[in-house]
Amino acid sequence: MEDNAGMGRRGLLGAAAAAAAATVGLGCAPEATARADLPAGTARKPSAAGPKPLYLGTYTSVSGGAKGVALATYEPTTGAITSTGVVTGVGDPSFVALGLSADTLYTVNERSPGAVTAIALHGGSGGAPKVLGSRPTGGDGPCHLSVHPGGRHLLSANYDSGSVAVHPIGQDGKLGARTALVRHSSPPPGPGQDGAHAHEILTSPDGRFVLAVDLGNDTVYTYKLNETAGTLQQVSFATLRPGAGPRSLTFHPGGTFAYVANELDNTVVVCGYNATTGKLTPGAPQPTGTGSTKSYPAQLLVSADGAFAYLANRGHNSITRYAVESAGATLRLLDTVPVGGDFPRHIAFDPTGLLLFAANQKSNTVTVLNVDTTTGKLTSAGRPFAAPGVVCVLPSP
Repeated sequence: MEDNAGMGRRGLLGAAAAAAAATVGLGCAPEATARADLPAGTARKPSAAGPKPLYLGTYTSVSGGAKGVALATYEPTTGAITSTGVVTGVGDPSFVALGLSADTLYTVNERSPGAVTAIALHGGSGGAPKVLGSRPTGGDGPCHLSVHPGGRHLLSANYDSGSVAVHPIGQDGKLGARTALVRHSSPPPGPGQDGAHAHEILTSPDGRFVLAVDLGNDTVYTYKLNETAGTLQQVSFATLRPGAGPRSLTFHPGGTFAYVANELDNTVVVCGYNATTGKLTPGAPQPTGTGSTKSYPAQLLVSADGAFAYLANRGHNSITRYAVESAGATLRLLDTVPVGGDFPRHIAFDPTGLLLFAANQKSNTVTVLNVDTTTGKLTSAGRPFAAPGVVCVLPSP
């Protein structure tokens, strides 16, 4: 699905992108630090270690885009972000994920043909990041990846080709040759779709199954990963209503429910999850709280205690807050709040769950919100951090 109403997945508001890049670049120290003053009464866990790493996935091939993976730090007590550099030589690294040791960063190369790249974060001269190499995904437009909990396999989703791939991860963090490529050929594409469009691939909380969300044919596939051969065997699939356009899936911490954000019909769905078989059972679609606005829901997050869920609404430029009830079986819509940017493509918690970061594609910014862990309420943590081409934000522990 196009992320910008006819401008394509990489499309940005050109003038806004160029202006943002010219006004506040990632290499500009004073301007590139986001002030994030805490509102009165907001408690924050102290951080003995000081600033934490922040990695930004970007588009490099758009007007006003980035030069690679943007590097920054954030203050856990305030959310303030400061630029620390960029890893060049990586084309369109639109989604990033850390290896199990957090010493290696993996990125997609959202191009045709597509690839995945490994980066040793301290492997270069003087401890600087070093690109370890890339491997083809066997498809076009990979837009999501994740590291299997075993730490030995990288999973990726090829959006344009409607396929998912597996690459082995070596002891040194390098990627081996692809061991699996599965194309989503059934069921047929949904209304208005030209084919399958794999948008996300992740592992179930217990590590037993791999699930792939396909926006093009309104289906979530469940696979079993053979950790010796690095192959995928389909064991189940769940189809949502025609035209839903599932984009992102998030598990409740209890492990028996999962939530799906549907990009095309502006809904979320609670799914029962059978941890024995890996089968999802979708429930009834629920509203996003954005009214008639075409919000293109992007992603759901669930708090670590399972009490609240948050949905990024791109067209509405907001985040919807839900109360999670009945041990995860029910989402009750509470409110929506402005995200502070334009087109929130990706959101992420910091490890404490007290900060929520949003990568805003059209405004070329990262915004930070404080999370009240008692009520789940979100409040702005300060002015946006300028980040040309940003579409993914990854706070590190």
